[in-house]
Amino acid sequence: MVKLALLNVLVSAAVLVSARPSKRASCTVDSTDSANDVADCASVTINAFTVKDGEVITMKPADGAKITVAGTITFAKTSSEGPLFTIDGADVTFDGAGNTAFDGNGAEYWDGEGTNGGVTKPHPLLKFKGSGTYSDFTVLNSPAQAVSIGNSDGLTFDGITIDNSAGDEDELGHNTDGFDVSAEDVTIQNSVVKNQDDCIAINSGKNIIFQNNQCSGGHGISVGSISADKTVDTVTITGNTVSNSMYGTRIKVKASATSASVSNVNYSGNTITGIDKYGVLISQSYPDDAGTPGTGAPISNVNFKGDTTSVTVNDGGKRLTVDCGACSGDWDFSALKITGGEEGTIDSDDAKITGGSY
Repeated sequence: MVKLALLNVLVSAAVLVSARPSKRASCTVDSTDSANDVADCASVTINAFTVKDGEVITMKPADGAKITVAGTITFAKTSSEGPLFTIDGADVTFDGAGNTAFDGNGAEYWDGEGTNGGVTKPHPLLKFKGSGTYSDFTVLNSPAQAVSIGNSDGLTFDGITIDNSAGDEDELGHNTDGFDVSAEDVTIQNSVVKNQDDCIAINSGKNIIFQNNQCSGGHGISVGSISADKTVDTVTITGNTVSNSMYGTRIKVKASATSASVSNVNYSGNTITGIDKYGVLISQSYPDDAGTPGTGAPISNVNFKGDTTSVTVNDGGKRLTVDCGACSGDWDFSALKITGGEEGTIDSDDAKITGGSY
């Protein structure tokens, strides 16, 4: 009797195992529904399709999945808030194969007001989480912020183009940030951002590398804005170019921020030209560029060293302004060279700035 009972258990277990769906070797995404159904796919091919009003995509591919782009995901004008596309997977390889992977249809929304008013704009367009490498694709015409990076277990973005240059016409594009980062262990490299706001905004996180990228038309490379309870630690900004922008580089901390901090930000070998307002701005007075700085979010250990970071400022712009209420440490600016424009003001609080030409 015991042997018979054991046999029945084993047979039942075998039936259950055989009934479980096996992992699909390959899947094709050509609709919102199929994009949301890739959890058991080892290999995914994205073909062209349109995401309709009210729809959003949340892709959760299998661990180690390889995703290849063969056509564009186009987003119709929508009442959805955003993100319109979210992907969260472990060890994902996303190969854009040089294609325009995402078209946000931004011209349907742009009115010069961005997310401050006017037409409601879904933002961000895209959200990336998890771990893996995303490479070689274009994001076109985001309604507002383009790419948000959060909850990273190690993400690399390589050879991404974010092109919102069409928003330059009549200054209709606004708040079109390229990359917004609130994550740890993120590398963004060899990428191009053409937009009307921050090329990158690092709002919180640790171990972030931004290297060999090209930024134009926007607000340059930013750490912040830093809000209450947010910290940024260990950022490397190297080998980038910024051109024809409002700012070159900024660290911007909200004057009202508390229980927050910025530390260990290192710049090397960046080339910055055609800057209208500030070549380099380090401020704890945000949203003002400079004014009455707060003291609840200290800044420490900011350095320009290694290869020269050269900055050229247009007439009427300021070369370097430091506006500190709570800054500390020995700041090495020996590899910073700024020309053109006008002399800014430097109030570094307890931070000691040495070296450089500005």
